Amino acid sequence: MAPSAKDIQFRELKDTISQLNTTIRTQNDLILSLQRMLEERNARDDEKDRIIANLQAQLEYFKQKLFGSSSEKRNDLPGQMNLFSETVSEEELIEPEFIEPNTGKKKRKPKAGYNEMFADLPVCRVEVDTLTEEQKHCPLCKSRMVPIGHEEIRTEIRYTRAKLERVIYIAATYGCPVCKETEDPQFIKDEGVPALIPGSYASSSLVSHIMYEKYADALPLYRQEKGFELLGVSISRTTMAGWIITCAQDYLQPVYDYFHRQLLKRHYLMADETPIQVLKEPDRRPQSKSYVWLMRSGEDRLPPIILYQ
Repeated sequence: MAPSAKDIQFRELKDTISQLNTTIRTQNDLILSLQRMLEERNARDDEKDRIIANLQAQLEYFKQKLFGSSSEKRNDLPGQMNLFSETVSEEELIEPEFIEPNTGKKKRKPKAGYNEMFADLPVCRVEVDTLTEEQKHCPLCKSRMVPIGHEEIRTEIRYTRAKLERVIYIAATYGCPVCKETEDPQFIKDEGVPALIPGSYASSSLVSHIMYEKYADALPLYRQEKGFELLGVSISRTTMAGWIITCAQDYLQPVYDYFHRQLLKRHYLMADETPIQVLKEPDRRPQSKSYVWLMRSGEDRLPPIILYQ
């Protein structure tokens, strides 16, 4: 018997209801999953809020400890365990000491006198004589007045500009007056003290001044060159650099070697390198990188030794 139209409609409705139930269960599962995700996210947000609040409380605490006024009484963070097993009673707290405020005026440091300020300077005394001959006569009897005392009227500091001077050494030649008439006359010449650099006009005072200006006062050689021109002489920076290198090799190298031997005896060493560019270096391009090495003794409570290479 063929199914009637009502039976077919009933089965279609039944299938539709079954599909709707399946869809509802799927939607319910999805809703539950989303609710769990939302709850987990809320829990994480609450944990973050708690951590942020705790960090803010710690920050305020440390700011108070660092910048605020200190006190013997300590306020612990909420929820933090006490590191001390015993509590401090009120009787054991240290009473703050009351200091009477000073209502008087603040005493100023006494100003240093000239004798203290210029104690290490040489003194030059100058007697003033600015009165005319007419002023030196008595206004009543017209007699010439005579000095009866002296007093200091003022003090000044005089600056003497640096100057250069040319020193010519003249050597004497000695001859024997007895042997001069013979076939073998005897002569001797005073050669004097050898020059600082053979064949150069550099003196020890000049080279030491150039070294001090360059390495102690950080004054480059090209600026020293301009300064010497103002003093009336032309000394090129190349010449000054040659003097520094020659004197360092001839006079300062033994001192450097001595300190190097002493440095090797120390237990700890420290080193540092600084990249520099060196022009006209043998067998190297000007663009190549060179280094200045610094070697220093460690913190061993001995006099420090610092060497550059």
